Amino acid sequence: MHNVYLYILIMAAVSYLIRVLPLTLIRKEIRNQTIRSFLFYVPYVTLAVMTFPAILDATASRWSGLFALIIGILLAWFGRSLFQVAVFSCLAVFLLELFL
Repeated sequence: MHNVYLYILIMAAVSYLIRVLPLTLIRKEIRNQTIRSFLFYVPYVTLAVMTFPAILDATASRWSGLFALIIGILLAWFGRSLFQVAVFSCLAVFLLELFL
């Protein structure tokens, strides 16, 4: 049981350092275009990584989740609003699970 506290302490230190080191080490504005573009896309990639598995696992079958994902991607690609994408994706899941 004593090792559990050590693991928690190490995990807390690593989490803290990951958040604090960039704030303390980088004082100037970042001018490198590659690093700036990387940092620009980090929130979008993080959101996608958290959302994508949830889309496939939130339905009764992975096929209906995959179908809703494809419908959502197509609607978003053609410029539909977020509300329309959500409604039609939910409708696609409902209809696919209703008939299969």
